[in-house]
Amino acid sequence: MPPTTSAVLSGVELLPAPAADHVPADPGGPPGRRVMVVWCPDWPVVAAALAAELSLDAPLAVVERGEVFACSAAARTEGVKRGMRRRDASARCPELVVLDRVPEVEAASFEAVLSSVEQVSAGVAPVQPGLCAMGVPSRFYGGEAAAAAAVAEHLVAVGVWDCRMGIADGLFAAEQAARRAPTQDCVVVPAGGSAEFLRVLPVAALADADLVSLLRRLGLRTLGDFAALPSRDVLTRFGSIGAWLHRQARGRDDRVAVSRQAPLELTQRVAFEPPLETLEPIAFSTRQTAERTVTELARHGLVCTEVRIVVSTEGGWSGSRVWLHSRWFTAADLVDRLYWQLQGDPAPDPVCEVRIVPETVESVGDHGEGLWGSAPDERVQRGVARLQGMLGPEEVLAPTVQGGRSPRRRQALTPWGERPATARPTALPWPGSVPPPAPARVFAQPQPARVTGSDGRPIAVTARGLVTGDPVQFSVERMSPPTRVQAWAGPWPIDELWWDPTQARRVARFQLVGVDGSAWLLVEEDGHWWCEARYD
Repeated sequence: MPPTTSAVLSGVELLPAPAADHVPADPGGPPGRRVMVVWCPDWPVVAAALAAELSLDAPLAVVERGEVFACSAAARTEGVKRGMRRRDASARCPELVVLDRVPEVEAASFEAVLSSVEQVSAGVAPVQPGLCAMGVPSRFYGGEAAAAAAVAEHLVAVGVWDCRMGIADGLFAAEQAARRAPTQDCVVVPAGGSAEFLRVLPVAALADADLVSLLRRLGLRTLGDFAALPSRDVLTRFGSIGAWLHRQARGRDDRVAVSRQAPLELTQRVAFEPPLETLEPIAFSTRQTAERTVTELARHGLVCTEVRIVVSTEGGWSGSRVWLHSRWFTAADLVDRLYWQLQGDPAPDPVCEVRIVPETVESVGDHGEGLWGSAPDERVQRGVARLQGMLGPEEVLAPTVQGGRSPRRRQALTPWGERPATARPTALPWPGSVPPPAPARVFAQPQPARVTGSDGRPIAVTARGLVTGDPVQFSVERMSPPTRVQAWAGPWPIDELWWDPTQARRVARFQLVGVDGSAWLLVEEDGHWWCEARYD
């Protein structure tokens, strides 16, 4: 890919640039702390290939918003380029494998690179997935090139074969040096030589595409041409952003790489030697590990609301399940989940290891006790947990509201303590749904009903959604005798699945209030009336 620079550098502190009047006239400037940049080319492609279990030797392209965001070397050989439309890229290379870009996957997979680099130098600043900066531990390794070789050795050990390093006085010059280094090698810019190194580079190395286009139209092709412009004129013509890029072109990048805070290692594991076969010894032997998990989280002011429990056997079998909690997991909750997991999915071989992996952790302050009793009652939590232990986790259900047109479709039942995984969103418009308030009692099965007009004939709804008459009297089988209608609203017609002849439905819903004060939700379908719910 052509050399580019990220416009937003997470983990890099951008110090305010001095005014143009105070910028020294010399292009170089005194060298500060040396910076090493580690670049892993085509990292979006690498991360997507690892997630999809594809070979990096195949022609791959990562697409975002219909355009190629990154592509592999094999794809570039076939003429695929960054910024190319997806259709054009597939026309250039029919064998091209197109993958959607997922920034979260890129960041998660780059964590292994950061952890490996941290073994060489403690202060590592992630710039973007595929690019990180660090100080140069030259005194420890006996030179800057030796320190870069140590970084490359650690990265190759974790499977990152294409890694390149650059060392210079500033972050910008070090990044450009890394982008021009051979694979598993390093380009070292001498101290005080950043301006000379950058002088011959094209202006495309700058982060601002609009500024690069303007500089080219002005006849400025290299960073040296841009750096030769007076600082005051650059500030007047291109603004503060242009002035800062002008400082970078002159080799005066005084940004400081702020090292990241390493993520907490929260995974706990227990190994059984010899392996255990029955549930009770496995659950009992995992109790201390569960207590250690909760204690370690509490030490950092955290609680776990989602946990993954992984069970491994000596035969190579591995069972994994994610559990959620309505509040947070205690040690007893973790042991119960392990017991239920092994009950529902028994291990075929003796169990040799159990891992407890907190998937979602939150601050304990967000789950504190309510000031006026607003926190969940712990007695209710313990009682429900006991029922789950007796009946099974899937047998104790909690109702939630989801999106839908009918009252029955809006109901969703999920195991107690878990979040609905497939609930339909309630924010969608759902045309044809009955307006609030929702009925208090929804029948498991619609009850037969009858609605008549003033002439005693049943009321019907035409194909255009028109009522053949005003409802005067209604009755619900085994629930309401014939009752005169005091008020009614509707219809709310809906033509569901009209494209599927076998499942198509055309229904119309009504709200009826009787003279006795009872309120009902009735539906008319194919000339028949049914009662779906009652407003108590």
